[in-house]
Amino acid sequence: MSRRRNRITGVLAPVLTPFDHDREPDFAAFLAHSRWLLVNGAGLAIFGTNSEAASLSTDERIGLTDELLEAGIPADKLMPGTGACSVKDAVRLTRHAVKNGAAGMLMLPPFYFRNVSEEGVFSYYAEVIDAVAEPNFAIYLYHIPQITHVPITLSLIERLLKRYPRVIAGAKDSSGDWANSKAMIENFAKDGFDVFPASEVFLSDSLPIGGAGCISATVNVNPAAISRLFRALDGDGPSHETRALQARVDELRRTFQSFELIPAMKAALAHFSGREAWKIVRPPLVPLGQSAETDLLRKLASLKFEMPAEQ
Repeated sequence: MSRRRNRITGVLAPVLTPFDHDREPDFAAFLAHSRWLLVNGAGLAIFGTNSEAASLSTDERIGLTDELLEAGIPADKLMPGTGACSVKDAVRLTRHAVKNGAAGMLMLPPFYFRNVSEEGVFSYYAEVIDAVAEPNFAIYLYHIPQITHVPITLSLIERLLKRYPRVIAGAKDSSGDWANSKAMIENFAKDGFDVFPASEVFLSDSLPIGGAGCISATVNVNPAAISRLFRALDGDGPSHETRALQARVDELRRTFQSFELIPAMKAALAHFSGREAWKIVRPPLVPLGQSAETDLLRKLASLKFEMPAEQ
């Protein structure tokens, strides 16, 4: 099976969710950030881990999606997270995304019960797919075992592709294990299965062997450079220029990863946008402390990093 036409590829951001001082989603800021990411070459993986999706209700996720679409955000640029512990919630979120024409759905496995069997995880995905019962939609399996403790194994991918070849479109590999991402690509890319490592640091390794791009937290703060790297690698392959660009985006990624990632990205957005409320997170997360924020901004300044203001 070859890759389906018009399938989403490239660089996607698990879009950070801004909150107001009551910790309610701030749609105006969410829309502005989404538009800024699109202008800078990124797709929108709304309601991923870095979106604080686990802290958002199903109604909030559906409502924010509707508002984005009503504001003119193209559905084919969206890959909403639709996974949930409850199959019913996952079906509702997935059906809504499919009905509204999203490019794909990024779907966590159920993540409360640990040490579940592969058969149980297969049944979860099968139940969602069968309940949605649409002829053509795209599910991207979300492998983040250090959080879920429910891995997306190679054998599970093989089983799902065999049962649902028109629906199982790919995976986001957030394990941080390049050997695992490489195995996913080498085993399944030939079958039209698109693998997105969860960091731009793997772009130079993954694209030449058939990777589809990346879905990376730090696209939220560095979309233009990461998108430029993807385009360069997707065109001419590795070169002196792309190696230098890869090194620069890697250094910025390491800088943000040396702090609590979500609060650090939000602190940077607050600093560069002038919107202080960007620092707000929902419990159980807490904002970056003042000392850590000062250290982060000092390190960003030493890298001569600047973020264009959101429009």
